[in-house]
Amino acid sequence: MDLAALHSALKQNGSVCFRVRVIPKGQRTEWAGVMDDGAYKVRLRAVPERGKANEELIRFLAAEFGVARGGIEIVSGAASQNKRVRVAARV
Repeated sequence: MDLAALHSALKQNGSVCFRVRVIPKGQRTEWAGVMDDGAYKVRLRAVPERGKANEELIRFLAAEFGVARGGIEIVSGAASQNKRVRVAARV
């Protein structure tokens, strides 16, 4: 599924779940591609300390999908580079 399909699924269903592989301590926060297993790679500028990387991921996804930060939920993997996130259009 590409990013356009994620945006479309969010608009159609009101929420979408997908897997993310985060790469902390990057030069900037940005999409970094798709892994062979279908997980989206996101490069994060934040360091993986005291939840800073998770906060940065939530800020990034909220801006990317045009939803409130409360509409982003890390469903699993909060302490891992491999996460499952849920984006909801309405909170």
